[in-house]
Amino acid sequence: MQKFPMTAEGLARLEEELRHLKTEERPAIIRAIAEARAHGDLSENAEYHAARERQSFIEGRIAELEAIIPSAEVIDTSRLSGDQVRFGAFVTIVDEESEEEKTYRIVGAFEADMKQGSISISSPLARALLGKKVGDSVEVPAPGGARSVEITAVAFR
Repeated sequence: MQKFPMTAEGLARLEEELRHLKTEERPAIIRAIAEARAHGDLSENAEYHAARERQSFIEGRIAELEAIIPSAEVIDTSRLSGDQVRFGAFVTIVDEESEEEKTYRIVGAFEADMKQGSISISSPLARALLGKKVGDSVEVPAPGGARSVEITAVAFR
């Protein structure tokens, strides 16, 4: 069985999502399907088809989470330190062209969320940063061409 690196926080979020889907979403969609069935002809019942589609999504996500969670290899990032970029690090970079500063946390593929500032360890940006230190200039492949960024801070929390 292949193991996937994950932070403890990421695993907790996935476990909570699975619990929520099983205890709240699944029963609610079953009730919605039963209610839509009660309205009669299923071939022209948009509520029924929408509820079935939602049920399909929920069951698929439950199956996905049930496969991911046992394969998680939790890495305790609170014990890590240093100025070298590794899994779990909060990395602050400055785009050398636009001088825009951003901070990202390098996490496992199944817990990455750009909106929350976390990037997958397998992303091009994370792969370019891994092993580098504060002060290093790094070429990062991007759709519009390679970008140069400088690492200004590395922290572990």
